[in-house]
Amino acid sequence: MTPKNLSELTNQELLDEAKKMKSFSITNALFIGFLAGIIIFSVAKNTWGFLTLIPMYFIYKLVNDPKNKRAQELEKLLKERHLK
Repeated sequence: MTPKNLSELTNQELLDEAKKMKSFSITNALFIGFLAGIIIFSVAKNTWGFLTLIPMYFIYKLVNDPKNKRAQELEKLLKERHLK
């Protein structure tokens, strides 16, 4: 099943999608924080290497995730329709 374009959704469907995206955003933020903690620990112990580079790569991938862009579009559409 392919996701619909956000502009084609009804108001109720947009609100339901916003709930799903909020859960995704919280989980994503927690995971990014955990990885940032690993980087800070690595720097504090003066161990530059894979322990530092791997979390940086995963943070980059999480920030540039297509779901994040969809969440930003959803927020913009919710504001346009005065739903939030």
